[in-house]
Amino acid sequence: MTWKPELDDLARREAFAREMGGVDKVKRQRDQGRLTVRDRIDGLVDQNSFHEIGAISGTAEYNERGELTGLTPANCVFGRGKIDGRPVVVVGDDFTVRGGSADASISAKPLMAEEMAHDFRMPIIRVIEGSGGGGSVKTIETKGAANLPGGVGGTRWYWYTIANMARVPVVGLGLGSVAGLGAARLAASHYSVMTKTSAMFVAGPPVVKRLGQDLTKWELGGADIQTRAGGVDHAVETEEEAFACAKRFLSYLPSSVYDLPPTVACDDDPERAEESLMKAVPRNRRQVYKMRPIIDAVVDKGSFFEMAANFGRPVITGFARLDGRAVLLLASDPFHYGGSWTSEACQKVVRFVDLAETFHLPVVYLMDCPGFMIGLEAEKAATIRHGVRAMAAVNQTTVPWCTIIVRNAFGVAAVVHQPANRFSMRYAWPSAYWGSLPLEGGIEAAYRADIDASDDPKAKQQEIEDRLNKLRSPFRSAEKFWVEEIIDPRKTRSLLCEFARLAEPLRTPGPPKNFTIRP
Repeated sequence: MTWKPELDDLARREAFAREMGGVDKVKRQRDQGRLTVRDRIDGLVDQNSFHEIGAISGTAEYNERGELTGLTPANCVFGRGKIDGRPVVVVGDDFTVRGGSADASISAKPLMAEEMAHDFRMPIIRVIEGSGGGGSVKTIETKGAANLPGGVGGTRWYWYTIANMARVPVVGLGLGSVAGLGAARLAASHYSVMTKTSAMFVAGPPVVKRLGQDLTKWELGGADIQTRAGGVDHAVETEEEAFACAKRFLSYLPSSVYDLPPTVACDDDPERAEESLMKAVPRNRRQVYKMRPIIDAVVDKGSFFEMAANFGRPVITGFARLDGRAVLLLASDPFHYGGSWTSEACQKVVRFVDLAETFHLPVVYLMDCPGFMIGLEAEKAATIRHGVRAMAAVNQTTVPWCTIIVRNAFGVAAVVHQPANRFSMRYAWPSAYWGSLPLEGGIEAAYRADIDASDDPKAKQQEIEDRLNKLRSPFRSAEKFWVEEIIDPRKTRSLLCEFARLAEPLRTPGPPKNFTIRP
């Protein structure tokens, strides 16, 4: 006597589960250019590494003799697998079963995925398509009562969602229409990606139409809207690209806050000096230049991984490697408001500085910031309040920090170019230019009486400006030890690689102390 009959029954149930919502629903999913949840998981994890949990859970059908005739699986598939040999948790919505809605799911499944990631300290990737909330309007009738959001026993999932942000890397992939709680799950991540045919919104077009806004789902929450608003970090053409982005993001990070980011072999000479840096910054201060080529010139070749490129555009954010060691890179982009920190740029700084602190990444900042954005729109956006939050986030950090002052450093925003009250490394290029206020506009305010009393106000203003510019030389500041070092731009890579090596033993695994995680 063996247990073969029971194992045959198990295999039959597993076969039902693999059929997902049925042949027609699967065909419709693929005909619309989207992969199924099982295709997606196979594309994410290393081959044959996925171990599913709760595969045969769902709604079963039996005949009058109590024999199984069919099984509609729960529309959540989750388990553990490996990416580049490292264990991860993957949880995905099955849109072929009731469009990913929670009224066709078993709530314990996505909750258990979060619990497993938290307690076993593994990164979690959420593959999201659907609402994933309390159910559809029909749920009121099928359940006989209206769901109270966060009602009795209903908040455990929310706790783990936020707790995981402070514990393990969290990736969200929006691969279709994502609404309600599904949108919250996508946004509650360290890194989010959507395909350009996908859409994300708090409530979809039929609900929004009741407000008098008749919009398509792409007009309401398409990739262009969400990446510019900062709701989602990145948009790609294909789902395969989304998988590649998730894998690359994880490659820079430890599996949890209890580990350190991995160091990889580097075949790029840390002493490499790029002649292009000598001409990277124009002498004419009114002339803009491209920061991304400077980034590429100083980090390990091909290692810069930019995130949130369309949001808060005066600040560039991403991961990079220096002599094989992972760092969080911030850089100014003078093509957008001259690099001035807007309200959105400040929000972006807060988020990515928090990410560095959470996962023990040293920070490198290539600075060209003429100050906070000024003017009526900047005041309406409460720029200074968001700026102060950015200052607080930077000053909370304990990770090693290195700043290269490439050009401008003015005003209150310039103060936040490194953490206060502790040592960090700082170098200035000869192109650096700083002060409490830019001369433009400041001279008129400070020397108004002298200018007005002159026979030729314009000539007097120019005379004052020329006189002050001579005092603005970074060498004058260096003489007073108001800046530590002025360097040849070609030495930047060498010094940054040295910084990364010096920083390596200073990083301490474990949760950051007295630190606030901001999703």
